[in-house]
Amino acid sequence: MHLRFLNLLVNGLAASLLCVSLARAADDATPPMIAPALLEPGDTIMFVAPAGELDRQRMMLAKQRLEERGYKTKQRDDLFAVDGYLAGSDQRRSEELMQAFLDPEVDAVFPGTGGYGTMRMLDLLDYDAIRAHPKLLIGFSDITALHAAVNRQARLITYHSPNPQWGLGSEEYMEPFTEKYFFAAVEQAAHDKLAGPDGSYAVECDPSAPQPVALGSGKARGRLVGGNLSLVAALEGTPYAIEAEGAILLIEDIREAPYRVDRMLRQLKLSGKLDQIAGAVLGQFTRANDREEDTTDDERYSVDGVLRQYFADAGIPVLMNFPVGHHRYNCALPLGGLVEVDADAGMLRVLANE
Repeated sequence: MHLRFLNLLVNGLAASLLCVSLARAADDATPPMIAPALLEPGDTIMFVAPAGELDRQRMMLAKQRLEERGYKTKQRDDLFAVDGYLAGSDQRRSEELMQAFLDPEVDAVFPGTGGYGTMRMLDLLDYDAIRAHPKLLIGFSDITALHAAVNRQARLITYHSPNPQWGLGSEEYMEPFTEKYFFAAVEQAAHDKLAGPDGSYAVECDPSAPQPVALGSGKARGRLVGGNLSLVAALEGTPYAIEAEGAILLIEDIREAPYRVDRMLRQLKLSGKLDQIAGAVLGQFTRANDREEDTTDDERYSVDGVLRQYFADAGIPVLMNFPVGHHRYNCALPLGGLVEVDADAGMLRVLANE
C-alpha cells in the first residue's frame, strides 16, 4: 500500500508538472500583437455596418470628407440594410465584415456606427483570416465587442475612435482636438508629424476639452484594453473577454445610471480583472441619468463617486474624466497597443507598437 501510494504521488506530481509545462507552452505560443499599416492618400477605406442601421446622409458626408482628404471609399450595395434594430441579418453583417478584410483593394475597415449587434456575430467571424489580412479597424460604442474579439482572437491592434456617422459625418464635423488625434492614430503622415523620434506622442488636452483628473500616483505601461463599459462587462465569461493582466483599462459609457456602472464594475472586480490591471483611463460617462428618475444627491453614488470607489485607492495610476467616449472630445486610442499612464503628470502617452 505504501509503495502504491508513492507511485500515485509520483504520477500525480508528474501529471501536475506536465499540465504546468503545457500551460506555459500555450502561453508562449500566443501570437504577438500586430499593428495594421497606417493610411496614406490613395488608400481605400471600406464602410461596413456590423451593428445598428446607418444614416445615409451622415455616411455620404463622411465619404465626401474622406475623399477630399485623398482616400478612396467603397461599400456594398446593401450597406443601408435594416432588420429591426440591426443593419441587416447577422449573416449579412458578418459576411460584409469578412469581405472587407479579405478584399485586397481595401486598406481600412470603417464601421459606420455602433448601436447594437456586434456581439451577435462574433462567433461567425474568421479570426485567422483577419490576422492573415491585417487592416485598420476603427469605431467606438458597440464596436467595442468587435475590438475586443479582434484584439484577442486575431491579435490585431484596432482603434477606439470616432466613426463615419458620429464624427467624420457629423454636420459640425469633429472638434480640432478630436480630428488631430483621430488622424494621428490612423494616418501615417499625421502620426509622423505628432510623434517623436521614438514613435510615441502625448495626448495634450485643449483648454476647452475635459481635463483629466489623476487618481493614485506613478506611471504604468501596458496594452490598452476595453472601451465601452457595457460591452466590456457583457463579454466576461466569453472567449472575447478582455485580457487584463498588466494592461491599461479604458472605460466609458452613455446613458448608464450610477448603479448600473457600479454593477458592471463589480462584475469586473469579482472576475478578478480589476485586480490584474496596471493602470486605467476613465473616459466620459455622458447623460448618466437620462433613463432614471430614482437618483440620489449623495455624491458618493454619482457616476464619478462610484468610479472613485473602485479606482481612487486601487494602488495604480488612473486618469479620470479623460476626453474619450460618447462626447465631442473623443480621442482615438489603440486598443491592443501600448500606452503609458502618468498620474503624476496627468498625462497619457501613446507608445510605438512592439
